[in-house]
Amino acid sequence: MNISLRLAAAFLAGAALTAAAGSPSSSGPAMSPNVLFIAVDDLNHWVGYLGRNPQTLTPHMDRLARRGVWFTRSYCAAPVCNPSRAALMSGLRPGSTGVYDNQENFAPVIPEAITLTTQFRKAGYYVCGAGKIYHSSVYRPGEWDDWFRSARGAGREEDGAPETQVQAGKLPITPLNCGDDDMPDARFVRYAIEQLNRKHDRPFFIACGLTKPHLPWSVPKQYYERFPIEQIELPPCREDDLEDLPPIALRFALSSGDHAAILAQGGTNTWKQAIRAYLATISFCDTMVGRLLDAYDRSPERDRTILCFWSDHGWHLGEKQHWRKFALWEESTRAPFIWIVPGLTPADGRCDRTVDFMSIYPTLMDLCGIPTPAHVQGRSLRTLLANPKAPWDAPAITTYRQNNHSIRTELWRYTRYADGGQELYDETADPYEWVNLARKEGASAPTIQRLSSWLPAENKPPAPSSPNPAARPRRANRP
Repeated sequence: MNISLRLAAAFLAGAALTAAAGSPSSSGPAMSPNVLFIAVDDLNHWVGYLGRNPQTLTPHMDRLARRGVWFTRSYCAAPVCNPSRAALMSGLRPGSTGVYDNQENFAPVIPEAITLTTQFRKAGYYVCGAGKIYHSSVYRPGEWDDWFRSARGAGREEDGAPETQVQAGKLPITPLNCGDDDMPDARFVRYAIEQLNRKHDRPFFIACGLTKPHLPWSVPKQYYERFPIEQIELPPCREDDLEDLPPIALRFALSSGDHAAILAQGGTNTWKQAIRAYLATISFCDTMVGRLLDAYDRSPERDRTILCFWSDHGWHLGEKQHWRKFALWEESTRAPFIWIVPGLTPADGRCDRTVDFMSIYPTLMDLCGIPTPAHVQGRSLRTLLANPKAPWDAPAITTYRQNNHSIRTELWRYTRYADGGQELYDETADPYEWVNLARKEGASAPTIQRLSSWLPAENKPPAPSSPNPAARPRRANRP
């Protein structure tokens, strides 16, 4: 099919979706598409279809990508669980709420009335969920019609005895003597599948939040066995990588002390053990995604159900001598992002445009015919979902703590810190961000000036933490 025919087909498909969606005020919610909303915790770009790490095994995520539009440059709003999820679900960037880190309580600064799920409820949807959607699996009852509460603690692997239990520095590695169904994520998936199979008298929004590959890296031992330690390869690294960083970035790189502890414990062998554990946990997560995708395919509502798949941020495994998230580089900010929109998205639609997850809220509003609230700061991806090669001029913006921002375009990453420190990377020539071009002021000045125009102007003080547990939203794992 030539490009003109493809564009025409995409236009007609988009028109059909709009007609099906209608608007809550006109044709009523019964005509609206459903949504399956799959969130993953701490999954970086080590997935097969992105090609960043050839060791990974993600056949089900790869299968999901082949079914819809997958983004090669998709980034979180914040490289930390709480602010990333709070931003995505509220439509407000971290600087607009003051929610920058895990200890800050989002509930007082993000009213229930403005959140993504509340808009679906107001539009007449049945809204339900399980697992980790907000940080620590907290939930506010007013945002959901139903929320799954597990009989045991959500995210605590207490159902399987450890096969072995070791530490890579401070990172727990725990192959388990248990089956997949003993894991909390399997219970969350089972709940989502039950909801998919139910007969609904109104459109539904089903959220399923998978907790793996978040620490602890405790999954059934069969997943570890897929990755023989002698075959594990280290990620590309340079010993002098930190020499051109500004002081605040250097502190971020070394803040956890994980890398030094891992090398002191067992050198590269311990480093490989940690990489193996992360790969094993990704593989378990992939199995859970496969169960959801199989159920989606069997669902009688499949042809009317949008599927949105995302992870809250990336993860470092020794790149830039850094582990975990908590930084503004590629490894901690890039994460998988896939959409299936029946009648709109092409199969295996690779999109190389640079987007961030603030787009999720307005895109779902757009696709489902629900008015986007005025406060929402993201931009709908509908044009890219219909035509992944369509023009797109907005960068991805990621914030870590107050007034530290990173601007990612297709060619560049520019980061400015609160103390004025800067980083600039040519992402084509330097995909592992080894050479900070901001130190070459004359040559980089025009690029820095252009990218600086995207820096967020709003940088509110950090929201208060909540030392009183009674003041926090209820946790999903409390019966």
